[in-house]
Amino acid sequence: MLFQGIGHVLLNVRIFVWDLWLTLLNVLLPSLPKAKDDGEKGRWPEWAAPKEGDSRCACPALNAMANHGILPHDGKGVKFTDMAARVHETYNFAPTFAAFVARNGADTLKRDYSKDTFDLAELDLHNGIEHDASLLRQDAYFSPSQSTPHLPLVDALLASASGTAPDGSRALTAADLSAFSSKRRADSKRENPQFVLDKTHAVFGSAKCVSFPNASIADDDVGSSSTLLAIFGGHVPDLEVFLREERLPRAWQSVCRARKGLTFFAFNGTTLKVERGIDEAKYERERAEKEAAPETQGEKEVEQGVN
Repeated sequence: MLFQGIGHVLLNVRIFVWDLWLTLLNVLLPSLPKAKDDGEKGRWPEWAAPKEGDSRCACPALNAMANHGILPHDGKGVKFTDMAARVHETYNFAPTFAAFVARNGADTLKRDYSKDTFDLAELDLHNGIEHDASLLRQDAYFSPSQSTPHLPLVDALLASASGTAPDGSRALTAADLSAFSSKRRADSKRENPQFVLDKTHAVFGSAKCVSFPNASIADDDVGSSSTLLAIFGGHVPDLEVFLREERLPRAWQSVCRARKGLTFFAFNGTTLKVERGIDEAKYERERAEKEAAPETQGEKEVEQGVN
């Protein structure tokens, strides 16, 4: 066990050194050109909704890949190595990032990264990868199945967008994602009697905001938030399709055009920005003020009537 632990640490060190090298190459090398056709190398494979018995998880990014047949459509028997390769190809995460996330999934499920397979639903191990206060799913206490998005949360998130994309459409900003994450954490903490969210899952959520919005590639609210910005640019029209239907828009391609893909070092800046902006206390104060406002207005009207 000791030697396994040391080997694991050395492997992670190797991945992060490699990631730093890729980050430097991204600075030196020209960006990837925008694809002229739909998708990165032609049209995305045809989308098909999951059938009864298919396996899905809390991660929209992985579910979308299965719905398009980029991963097995039934979501079963997925190789961890294939997951890493397909995530890199589809979303332009750096190979270091994609491999690390896939290895993390294998470790959580106590599987061998190089040899074993998994079903997508297995990633929803509570407080393993899936967690409370997710951006797009209800807590497991209220919804044991995490395989489908909770559309009221998706709609509320997209409605909070205050930015403008280059094409003039609405876009989510880091501040929007911090505010929505503040609301999700505070509401879950208040309403869920079994609420648990440790610091690791909290930052993992912020990461999703920058890239993907849930579990494996990001199921902590900050990680999720970061994914939405770094890979989708916060672009609401694209995110509406991606988050509601778990489908890649026909002509969509990752906004990250870095030659070697989105690295940890590039990703962490956005993640920390989202995490630092989260303020549950501020959200609770504003919520209390709104709840008190109607009562205060009513008292004024009664007082005016008496006078």
